[in-house]
Amino acid sequence: MIAAYIGAASLVTWGYLLLGRGGFWLMRVEAEPTATPESSCRRIAVIIPARDEALTIRQSIQSLLRQTYAGPTRIFLVDDQSSDGTAEIARQAAYEAGASDRLTVVEAQNLPQGWTGKLWAISQGLQASEFFQAEYYLLTDADIIHEPGNLEGLVRRAESNNLDLVSYMVKLRCESLAERLLIPAFVFFFFKLYPPAWVARPDRRTAAAAGGCMLIRAEVWTRIGGVAAIRDQLIDDCALARAVKSDGRIWLGPTSTASSVRSYQSWGEIGRMISRTAFTQLQHSTLLLLGACAGMAITYLAPPVLLFFGSWAAAFGAAACLLLSIAYWPTLRSYRLSPLWALLLPLAAMFYLGATVLSAVHYWQGRGGFWKGRVQDPSSRVV
Repeated sequence: MIAAYIGAASLVTWGYLLLGRGGFWLMRVEAEPTATPESSCRRIAVIIPARDEALTIRQSIQSLLRQTYAGPTRIFLVDDQSSDGTAEIARQAAYEAGASDRLTVVEAQNLPQGWTGKLWAISQGLQASEFFQAEYYLLTDADIIHEPGNLEGLVRRAESNNLDLVSYMVKLRCESLAERLLIPAFVFFFFKLYPPAWVARPDRRTAAAAGGCMLIRAEVWTRIGGVAAIRDQLIDDCALARAVKSDGRIWLGPTSTASSVRSYQSWGEIGRMISRTAFTQLQHSTLLLLGACAGMAITYLAPPVLLFFGSWAAAFGAAACLLLSIAYWPTLRSYRLSPLWALLLPLAAMFYLGATVLSAVHYWQGRGGFWKGRVQDPSSRVV
């Protein structure tokens, strides 16, 4: 009887996810708005925080220098004390493209107390770009490759819809076995947490952005109090989105015009990526962690397990598995994977749950937010 109740709860959960959560699972890629005269002349400063990004920075810089956008643009790369020659490779990439005058390399100062590394780098990039008098800032990562029309599309969307922040969830690399199992699941979970339709609605509190590709109006920084207003936020992109949406308009959606070339060859690499911020997402709450464990078990683990129980439990489990597969299929299709990968979504979910528990353990050990040699969660403590 208990198994049947769990099965019913799982089925109701999937019914809600498909019908009541903003259609997050459909992975809609919205068409770009029509160009306006203003959308081709805005001054754009591109800010790239980079720490030990020698493997990807050349491709990223070259892609930005190949943009078809007609307005003035300049790249400000903030070299955050890299030890692998990131800055030199970036300069060489700009030189090879005949555009050395469009790249400014900023040497980051020591990280002050109370700041996360990425936001400190962004703040220095913004400061260095003041002379350029940008009307928009593109905040992007050192592993992102932008198709030639990506910047133009971002500006069009912002101008046509009077948006203060436009963010694309870029296409993530999905080649290794670990990536195929876990990366589409990451995108699915992200949009489940932050449905794009809700993000765009002014009457919804849901606010989010994807840090790899964010276009923000320059005037907004003043309105929200600058980067310093969110300086200690580990999940910086969503913190920025919340600050902007408090009295502005934002937009988030998937795209095929920008992609990440960052490689995750092992399970451990993806696990560390998840555990860096997972417990922060739960507000460092043990109660929320326990709730997340129960919710993930009912939503993802119960459907396949219940197939081996009695008739009602098995029927509920089979129906939940069907809805799970339907919901996950658009994400798999966007990554050109077989729908059979949906059968492994429960396994991916348990991996993410394990990484979330590990994130809590790291926090309790005083290593919260550890990334590239830094403990970045300011509230992490040794217990």
